[in-house]
Amino acid sequence: MLEKKRIAILGSTGSIGTQALEVVQQYPEYFDVKLLSAHSNVDLLAEQARKYSPASVVICNETRYERLRDHLGNTSVKIYSGVNTLAEVVQSDYIDLVLVSLVGYAGLLPTINAIKGGKEIALANKETLVVAGDLVRSLSQRYQVPIYPVDSEHSAIYQCLIGEENNKLEKIYLTASGGPFRKFTREELKDVTTEQALKHPNWSMGNKITIDSASLMNKGLEVIEARWLFDLSPRQIDVIIHPQSVIHSIVQFEDGSMKAQMGLPDMKLPILYALTTPDRLKTNFERFTFENFTELTFEKPDAERFPNLFLAYESMKSGGNMPCILNAANEVAVEAFLKNKIGFLEMSDVIEQTMHKISYIRSPKLEDYMNSDEEARVLARSLISKKVHD
Repeated sequence: MLEKKRIAILGSTGSIGTQALEVVQQYPEYFDVKLLSAHSNVDLLAEQARKYSPASVVICNETRYERLRDHLGNTSVKIYSGVNTLAEVVQSDYIDLVLVSLVGYAGLLPTINAIKGGKEIALANKETLVVAGDLVRSLSQRYQVPIYPVDSEHSAIYQCLIGEENNKLEKIYLTASGGPFRKFTREELKDVTTEQALKHPNWSMGNKITIDSASLMNKGLEVIEARWLFDLSPRQIDVIIHPQSVIHSIVQFEDGSMKAQMGLPDMKLPILYALTTPDRLKTNFERFTFENFTELTFEKPDAERFPNLFLAYESMKSGGNMPCILNAANEVAVEAFLKNKIGFLEMSDVIEQTMHKISYIRSPKLEDYMNSDEEARVLARSLISKKVHD
């Protein structure tokens, strides 16, 4: 019998956060929203707070605190501001599970603190494991805190492995849609616009993740995330392009048999499963039918056209602080592309140059990750500035 969970949703105004609230709304007997947070979207956060009556809300952009207080001053909701404050509030006694759907590096510290506070983690922020996977995994083991994956691909792997604890895993296949430019030549990719890149063929996501998906960096980050979630070596993780996005991922065992998890491309299902695992709740979600998908196809990713995926593999094989450097440079490059400062392929150039110029640390501590992140961002911005002025 599933017990009622008191949950925190970090990044509640984003794509995953808003969908999570839609899911929670359908099951009031199982979920009680206790904490909501947003970076800057005061109006939506205030609207959510009035609707779900959490104990607390946190606006990470401290300059928006006064406006949020004006919205919610006549309610019983406690109002906080700042990223560091968020990292403290997630440890509150009135929270059982923390859904981390913050974008990028911002998810790291709140996740670490939530683990130290003994909270179950539903992780939609892949960058947390990309940046500091070794540290986060060791903390989850020390505090005996489970991490439930929310990404559809990792949720698929997780589901396929249930009941297989005594069977050796040979490898996994993470599927990728290929994004909107799957058939573009390298010459065509040079002229890709921001507007084109934001039109994903299958999934509805935030801007940053949508751009990452178009460049295949999203899949590269997921490869690194899978390495830590499932304790795998780089050679045990493969990526295949699956344009229909129906098979979410596949596991292969040492006897050669394979298991896949399938379904329509809808994030509500992996969100719900992360909140209820190992139980499943009856849903009214649209069902998959084979009549609508008479052909499922697969392709190998192309390193020349989409180098970001392979830069991610390179960083994973290097280990240490290299994935942290990759992630920081990518966040800066994506921001610059969204502002039309650099071209689509130039994002890869910035990432690769940053990886080669920032000092490598084989066994970093949390402070090293934080310093590497900052150094990589400074360098990446400098490289972009140089490109803009050349």
